[in-house]
Amino acid sequence: MGTQKLSGNTFGITMDLYAYLQSIVSLFMFLYFLSKFAQKNPKKNSIPQPSGSLPLIGHLHLLSGKETLCKQLATMADTYGPLYSLKLGTHRVLVVSSWEIAKDCFTTNDLTLATRASIAGGRHMGYNNAIFALAPYGEYWRNIRKMVTIELLSSHRLEKLKHIRFSELDSLIKELYGLSRNGAENRAGVSISEALEQFTFNTILRLLVGKRFSSSDYTEVNSEPWRYEKAIKQAVYLFGNFVVADALPYLEWLDFQGHIRSMKRTGKEIDSVISVWLEEHLERKRKTQGTSESDFMDVMLTHLPEETVISGHTRDTIVKATTMILTLTGGESTSVTVTWALSLLLNHPNVLKAAREELDRQVGKERWVQESDINNLKYLQAIVKETLRLYPPGPITGIREATKDCRIAGYDVSKGTRLIVNLWKLQRDPRVWENAHVFQPERFMTTHAHVDFRGQNFEYMPFSSGRRSCPGITFGLQVVHLTVAKLIQGFDIRTTDGMAVDMEEGLGLALPKLNPLEVVLTPRLGSELYERL
Repeated sequence: MGTQKLSGNTFGITMDLYAYLQSIVSLFMFLYFLSKFAQKNPKKNSIPQPSGSLPLIGHLHLLSGKETLCKQLATMADTYGPLYSLKLGTHRVLVVSSWEIAKDCFTTNDLTLATRASIAGGRHMGYNNAIFALAPYGEYWRNIRKMVTIELLSSHRLEKLKHIRFSELDSLIKELYGLSRNGAENRAGVSISEALEQFTFNTILRLLVGKRFSSSDYTEVNSEPWRYEKAIKQAVYLFGNFVVADALPYLEWLDFQGHIRSMKRTGKEIDSVISVWLEEHLERKRKTQGTSESDFMDVMLTHLPEETVISGHTRDTIVKATTMILTLTGGESTSVTVTWALSLLLNHPNVLKAAREELDRQVGKERWVQESDINNLKYLQAIVKETLRLYPPGPITGIREATKDCRIAGYDVSKGTRLIVNLWKLQRDPRVWENAHVFQPERFMTTHAHVDFRGQNFEYMPFSSGRRSCPGITFGLQVVHLTVAKLIQGFDIRTTDGMAVDMEEGLGLALPKLNPLEVVLTPRLGSELYERL
C-alpha cells in the first residue's frame, strides 16, 4: 500500500510539473506571437524598430558579433532610418543618427536628457558612479565638472601647465629619434601606437598626480605604473563592451560573459594604486601644512575638505574617482586620435606631402614647430578635423535617460527611455558630406570651412554636444595638433612592408585600431635639433 501511495504521489508531482512546463511554454509562445502582432500592427506615429524582437530580451540578439557597436547600429539605421527604437531587455533605447534629430536632443531636450543611465561599468569600476562622466545629473555632477573644468582644463590652467605636455612631447620625439637611428641599418619598425600610449599616459599622470615613468618602469610587472596602465587599458576595453546585465539587471548575478567579474577585479586594482598616491599626497600636505599644489590631486584636496560628502560620496572617493576617469578619458582618446591621423596620412601620401610642405613653408627646418604656429597651419587643422570626423574618440555618446516625458522629432518619448547618438554614423551622412567615407581634409578648407569642434554644428560633433559634452576639448586638441605636427615635421614615415595600413577598428571606448601601427622612421631635420630636446 505504501508503495502504491508513493507511486501515486510521484505520478501527481510529475503531472503537476508537466502542467507547469506547459504553462511556461504557452506563456512564451503568447509573448512571442504578441510581439509579432505588435510589429505587424504598430501604433500610429510610433518610432520605427527592427523586426525580430524576442520575449524578455527584445533586440539583444541583434547586437551580437565582433563588429563594433557603432557599425552594427549604423547598418540598422540604413534600414530603419535616422531614429529608431530598440528593446534591450527591460529598457527602451532610442538610436539617433542624423544631425537634425541630434540637434533636437541637445537643444530643446538637453536638460530632460542630461542624466546618465546607471550601467555596470560605472558601478563596479567607477566608484558607484562617482566618476562625473557617468554621474546622474544634479549637484554632484555640476560641482565636480565645474572643479575639473576650471582647475585643470581651463585655458588659464592649461597655459600654466603647458611645460608638462611640451616636455613629454620632446621626450617622445627624442625617444623615436633614438629608435630610428638604432633601426636604420635593418629598417626595423617602431611601434608608434605603444610610444604614443606611453606619451599620453605620462602627460596625463603628471598633470593629475605628479608622476612620470620611464620605459624601464614598464618592465617591472609589479610596479605601480605597469599595474595602473594595464588596469586602465582593461577598463577602457570593458567600458566599450556591451554588458548583458545593463539590459537585464536581474541576470547580473549570472554574469555568463564574465564582464562583471572583470570589472570588479579591474576596479579593485585601479583603486589600490590610486589609494597609494592619495596617501602620498595627504602626507605631503600634512608636512607642508596644505601649501603645496603641484598637481590636480593637490588642487582637489584643497577644494574638498576632509569632511566633504556630496551625494553620498566622501572626499577620498571623489578624488580617486575623478583621477581615474580623467586618466581613462584623457590619455586613451588622445593617443588613439593621433594613431588614426598617422594611419590616414600613410594611406594618403599626397595629403602627407602637402602637410609637410605647409610645415616647411610656415616653420622651416631650422627649428621645431611650436604651439603658437598651429593657427597658421590650416591644412594640418583640416587633417585633424577630418580624422575626428571619420574616427571620433567616442563613436557613440554615453547613454542618456529621459527624466520626464518629452517629444523628439515629433514622437512622444516616455520618461525612463534611454538615448544614444551614433556619432560615427552621423558624421558620415552622405547628405552632408560628399564622399562621406573618404579621407578628404580639403573639405574643411572649402565646403565645411565654417564647421567647428565645439558641438554647435550638429553635423559634426566629435566631442558630443550639450551639457554632457566632453570638457577636455581644448586640452585634447592642443596635444593632438602639436604631436601630429612634430611627428611629420621631424620624420619621414612609412609602413614597414610598404603596404597600406589596415584601418580595421577594435573594440573599446575610444574606437582604437584593431592592430597596432608599426612604422619605419627616418629623421629629416638636423641632428642638433633632436639632441637639444
